[in-house]
Amino acid sequence: MQFETLEIAGRRLIDVSKAFDARGWTPATSGNFSARLADGYVAITASGAHKGRLTVADILAVDTDGRARGAAQPSAETELHLQIYRLLPDVGAVLHTHSPTGVAFTRAFTGLDGWAFEGHELLKALPGQTTHQGAVTVPIVGNDQDMGVIAAAIEPHLVASPRPPAYLIRGHGLYAWGRNVAEAERVVEALEWLFAAELTERAFREGPRT
Repeated sequence: MQFETLEIAGRRLIDVSKAFDARGWTPATSGNFSARLADGYVAITASGAHKGRLTVADILAVDTDGRARGAAQPSAETELHLQIYRLLPDVGAVLHTHSPTGVAFTRAFTGLDGWAFEGHELLKALPGQTTHQGAVTVPIVGNDQDMGVIAAAIEPHLVASPRPPAYLIRGHGLYAWGRNVAEAERVVEALEWLFAAELTERAFREGPRT
């Protein structure tokens, strides 16, 4: 899905931003959200904007090289959004969160480069999943101040088959996508639940501390 105008895309991104902020998934000015536009540009949140208080002025249009129309500064992670749109032409929206569980998940299991979720009923909320009996692996890549380093690390996963519905940056947060904002939002919600469920399950298995 491509939004016809920046204004329409902006209103939808503002709605999801406020919903995620209310859940504590984008504290302070963290996180960034984007959507494809029909004219080939990408609507994306401005750098430093609080996601619970976005206005239409905080949604910018950038070209495929990340250059913004106007003087405002797009998100510092614009390169990662554009990489997904370039490699996955059916993707219409990308949502990036910094939830406590998403961050804790990668810090708790430092030796892993991915996590396979198996047997959960909520797997069926992810695109292409029709049964809880399958498995979905979410890659985990290292964090870096250089977005090009992160992009290089995740690219092999984005072009793999089957492709993941999202990926995690260790100690940083979640990147998820979908054909439109609604699907990307559903992916984020499902994965946030799965992160919390897996962490809770492991806490129960360890038992109470004595």
